[in-house]
Amino acid sequence: MAGLEGGSPPAQMPEDERLASDVIMAYRRRRERMVPFLLGALAVVLLVVGLVLIVIWFTGDNPPQLPALLQADTPTPQPTGTPRPPTPTLPPSPTLAPSETPTPTGPISYVVEEGDTLFSIAGQFGVSIDALIFANTILDPNNIGVGSQLIIPDPNAELPTATALPETLVPGSRIEYVVKTGDTLQSIATQFNSTVKAIADVNKLDPTDVLFVGLRLLVPVNIATPVPTNTPSPFTPTPSPRP
Repeated sequence: MAGLEGGSPPAQMPEDERLASDVIMAYRRRRERMVPFLLGALAVVLLVVGLVLIVIWFTGDNPPQLPALLQADTPTPQPTGTPRPPTPTLPPSPTLAPSETPTPTGPISYVVEEGDTLFSIAGQFGVSIDALIFANTILDPNNIGVGSQLIIPDPNAELPTATALPETLVPGSRIEYVVKTGDTLQSIATQFNSTVKAIADVNKLDPTDVLFVGLRLLVPVNIATPVPTNTPSPFTPTPSPRP
């Protein structure tokens, strides 16, 4: 009893059992140390694999829709007006040539300037020299004074027709005639049945003188027998063939 109450010292384990127990304990401690390492390595591997899967998932053809809570507020696109087509650029309009100043229809007044002649004035206003002489009763067309006021007639106005000579005029009667463009002593003599010498003598002219338009002549009329004009026969005889 005494031995039981006082307790006996623990029995000593055999050496082999003690070594085996140490090996088991060392293995357990080593395994316990490896477990956190393995768990950490497994967590890293899972994390890497998860990240790779997420990247592949989001970069694929059909990326997933984020939950409503994670989605950012996307502004509603405002309707944009349809842009108007560009205004076509029109080519520049051709510049019109300046129109010529129309010739006044007349009658108008014109003041003779230095260097003017009756011919230049007639050409400027598109009228004939005869019309200027008749409208202004010019005695000497070669002598129009600077500052003189001329009446420019209408370019379309016609000169009055010369009055036919009365048949009752006595041969040798003298009429006054105003020289017109193209007149010569011969043409005047032929017109009034006169002669060049008679007209030249009355007006103290040389028969070869050139007449200027507007010159007033005294013409003795009906002093020459008019020469009949030879009218060609409408039929020309055809010579008969010789036998």
